Amino acid sequence: MRTLGFFLLCFLQLSCASQITQKINGVSFVAAPERVEQEQVNELLQVNANHAAVMPFGFIRDINSPEIIHNTERQWFGETLQGAKQYIELLKQNGVEIMIKPQIWIWRGEFTGTLKMKSENDWKILEGSYDDFILTYARLAEETKAPIFCIGTELEQFVKNRPAYWKGLIKKIRAVYKGKLTYAANWDEYPRTTFWEDLDFIGIDAYFPLSDARTPSVEQLQKGWQPWKEKIEALSKARNKPVLFTEFGYRSMDYTAKKPWLVDQNDDNVNLEAQVNAKKAIFAEFWTEDWFAGGYVWKWFINHKKSGGDKDNRFTPQNKPAQKVISEVYKAH
Repeated sequence: MRTLGFFLLCFLQLSCASQITQKINGVSFVAAPERVEQEQVNELLQVNANHAAVMPFGFIRDINSPEIIHNTERQWFGETLQGAKQYIELLKQNGVEIMIKPQIWIWRGEFTGTLKMKSENDWKILEGSYDDFILTYARLAEETKAPIFCIGTELEQFVKNRPAYWKGLIKKIRAVYKGKLTYAANWDEYPRTTFWEDLDFIGIDAYFPLSDARTPSVEQLQKGWQPWKEKIEALSKARNKPVLFTEFGYRSMDYTAKKPWLVDQNDDNVNLEAQVNAKKAIFAEFWTEDWFAGGYVWKWFINHKKSGGDKDNRFTPQNKPAQKVISEVYKAH
């Protein structure tokens, strides 16, 4: 009987360990004009994703404007409160967990990291507007029991110039939401983010430059990761927080790992092999590390059949060889 109890204890310990070490194998689930249907979720399940980032949007008219417009009838369905809730509910019915990741779009695609007000009055207006925006979705996260909520995405100047505001915002979010919190810092921003100790994950949009080669090999890319990886791991251990890649991905084009953050509409040559190699390298370097929680592939469109393909040089892995790589790794972890 004592032997049976011992083996039962070992089994329970192993079971708990497996639950703790399961990676967040996520996709960034792009908001669309329409509702998501079961058929579209089925395509996502084929890549063995266990998480999805649902991304409602707020809009700013120009880089100097302090007002965030959100949850309006003029937005796409998936960008609104109602749309985000519909996406979340259907994904959760299929066993896919959620990170709610509200994002800001600035007119003409201005980089959100440069958002900086010119007066104290405008800062106060921006802070009040951001409160309204982010707390709307924090309450949705609590209502839908989403396990992770992202408090912002690539807002370096806002974070740098208003540190007390962000500390206070985190307390406001904690008052209405009981799950885990992260922030999506840009790849070159995360070392300077001031509030990691107040969050549950160190969140990084992982567009690190790795290689100048047209079609870098997996080995070249893994070598390119080493200096970045050492710094990421050091921060994780110094703050005693797991790292979450709130976004990661590579375009299917030449020189994909030279400036992985590029979102322009260039006509550079499609290079499916480069995208595959970059995916293999990031998985090899991070998905076996115990301090690394997982991440969300950028990006996954709900209309799978019309997305990506072998003539597309954009980020999505859909209908490309990289999709198979993701599916195999996500199945194994």
